[in-house]
Amino acid sequence: MAAQTPVEDAIRQKITAALNPTTLDIYNDSHLHAHHKPMQGVTSTETHFRLVITSEAFKSKMQPARHRLVYSLLKDELAQEGGIHALQLRTMTPEEEAKRSAQETGTN
Repeated sequence: MAAQTPVEDAIRQKITAALNPTTLDIYNDSHLHAHHKPMQGVTSTETHFRLVITSEAFKSKMQPARHRLVYSLLKDELAQEGGIHALQLRTMTPEEEAKRSAQETGTN
């Protein structure tokens, strides 16, 4: 039986293997974009994703380098017909995630 979410499964597998994330949240936002003109006739339900990734692998890398790293991991999914059309990324180190969490809860 074929997986119901092959693109999401590939994202999870590749990012987990390469980055060993402490946080990996994958949001499939494809349904929010199905009515857009470029999506007309596309039958895939896995075209638009938001990823939140926390990993030590991002230490000493600026955001553009972090994003290039993720794009390189997902190059096949980005290139394939019916694959990823849009990818929104939030990439953090564990320290950045802790600081953000503290700010959101109002503790320092």
